[in-house]
Amino acid sequence: MEQLRLFSDNMPDTRSPQTLMWNLWHGCTRVSPGCAHCYMFRKDEAVGRDASIVRKTGSFNLPVRKLRTGEYKGYYKVPSGSHFFTCFSSDFFHKDADSWRSDAWDMIRTRSDCTFFMITKRPERILQNLPRDWNDGWNHVTIAVTCENQQMADERLPVYLSIPMVNRAVMTEPLLEEIHLEKYLSGIQNVSVGGESGPFARPCNYDWVLSLKEQCKEYGVSFYYHQTGAKLIKNGREYIIPREYQHSQAHKAGLDS
Repeated sequence: MEQLRLFSDNMPDTRSPQTLMWNLWHGCTRVSPGCAHCYMFRKDEAVGRDASIVRKTGSFNLPVRKLRTGEYKGYYKVPSGSHFFTCFSSDFFHKDADSWRSDAWDMIRTRSDCTFFMITKRPERILQNLPRDWNDGWNHVTIAVTCENQQMADERLPVYLSIPMVNRAVMTEPLLEEIHLEKYLSGIQNVSVGGESGPFARPCNYDWVLSLKEQCKEYGVSFYYHQTGAKLIKNGREYIIPREYQHSQAHKAGLDS
């Protein structure tokens, strides 16, 4: 007698969504002042690995891996509705990953039931490396650009804003000086700010953070104070903040909107 199935083959995926890191390749090269003390270079140097060599990782196909056993056999291991922080140990648009990017886009397209967030310092390479069916952008993908000082903001944001996208975000991290984004904010949904971490961190002045907060408020842009950094200057005094408190102290400032 055929075994009774308690669930249909098309039963809904009722598992809770996850938030996870998807580093599909690893390694990068420095392109601007914000890269000087990159955590990825520090970690690789500590284990004797050359961080400038871009390597495909064992997690490359993570979004499309499927379960082989159990109640959800045949379903993706990562549940529907999950959020992928994408390529945080490299740059998704690094030239050395050109041969892998098409496959990456295929997986992102396939998992349109999830959301993907990636950050680049190479907006000049975005347009030529988008999938053919990108059109005005994919709703489930956010490509953010980083601007650590005014020069990088003025170089990167005009290029970034010229590219069709549904979701736009700017990361001013590590924030190395006061930045004015007013002329760009009408095309941005959110701005994230953070100081620099690590043993060689450069100071971040709290007044620079407040300035960006006010700019975003004026233009109705979401603002997120991500982390204080290791050295925060506030009211003329420099504070040394241990790594484990940098996120919580930023949150306690109550600036997020």
